[in-house]
Amino acid sequence: MSGAPTPPSSERAYGFRASRVLALLVAFLALAFVAFALAVRFGLQPISLIAALTDPASTDALVFNSIRLPRALLGAIVGAGLAASGTTLQGLLRNPLADPFVLGVSGGAALGATLALTLGLATVGEAAPGMGDALARLSAPALFAFLGAGASILFVLSASRGAAGRAPYAALLTGVIFNSFASAAITLLKTLSAPDRLGEILYWLVGALNIEHGDTLALSALLQAGAIGVMWALSGRLNLLSLGDDDATSLGVPVAATRRWLLLASSASVAGAVALTGLIGFVGLIVPHLLRLVFGPDQRLLVPLSALGGAAFLLLSDLVARLAFPLFNQDLPVGVVTALLGGPLFLVLLRRRTRLGQV
Repeated sequence: MSGAPTPPSSERAYGFRASRVLALLVAFLALAFVAFALAVRFGLQPISLIAALTDPASTDALVFNSIRLPRALLGAIVGAGLAASGTTLQGLLRNPLADPFVLGVSGGAALGATLALTLGLATVGEAAPGMGDALARLSAPALFAFLGAGASILFVLSASRGAAGRAPYAALLTGVIFNSFASAAITLLKTLSAPDRLGEILYWLVGALNIEHGDTLALSALLQAGAIGVMWALSGRLNLLSLGDDDATSLGVPVAATRRWLLLASSASVAGAVALTGLIGFVGLIVPHLLRLVFGPDQRLLVPLSALGGAAFLLLSDLVARLAFPLFNQDLPVGVVTALLGGPLFLVLLRRRTRLGQV
């Protein structure tokens, strides 16, 4: 038969255009840059970015380099990971109301960090004396959280072995059960904790951006770049999976392998984020959901836009938390702000979808 070749099913279904993607990526990159600039410029004490960048001896440079820049970098990294993993899991589970914490990763991370805080371990050097200076300075709660998240990933995937590749709901249900178990264990540890440590545990569980060393930020950025890269690379296959397993298989998609890789990449992204900041909710739920309503369900577009939009959302939420210091005489955990902003917005979106008959 003569004529132009028939485009792949995902391109017909989603109207993919490289020029449109490029334009949107540039726009969202600009949005993330503006949010980053606002996050490092403003706070309880506004600073001059020109002075900070041109005069290393100035107070502005000290605040910029030691506080604002590390915190903003962490917010951008974590926000990108949570939102990208959220949109991937929503597509994988075919549920736009799914969030990044559904697979049990959050429960494992929270349990690990709570254990470290209950034992009073601030750094890795306290938990394992004799280690090198670089390792000894690492945060023990962050390390325990990452190990707990990794253990939960292995448990969920092994407990749903075989079934997870054919249908993600097996991994989803296993993750829900594991989260329930971890919640009970955390409650037990909080009951046994000393009163002066209970506040630290609660603060971590709410989710907050702290000041991290450059090495930690570099490792976190590398992990998120790899995980988001895998999710983006497989986003075209994820589009085809939405057509059904039989259709996706007929189009050459290795269904089981694709699901396993997406589950691993999204779980690794969430583990790296939660280990450093605690449980920051709504970033991976609201941002992908909003973008899906505006730009459609094409994962090739949603994954990168969600990463940039999530970074901007978390940076601006942290800015609000810091600007609210005079009202509460203390820094609000950013998880409180994302919940206060995301909760009402989620209800509005849910009501809209209900009116449209999409729920």
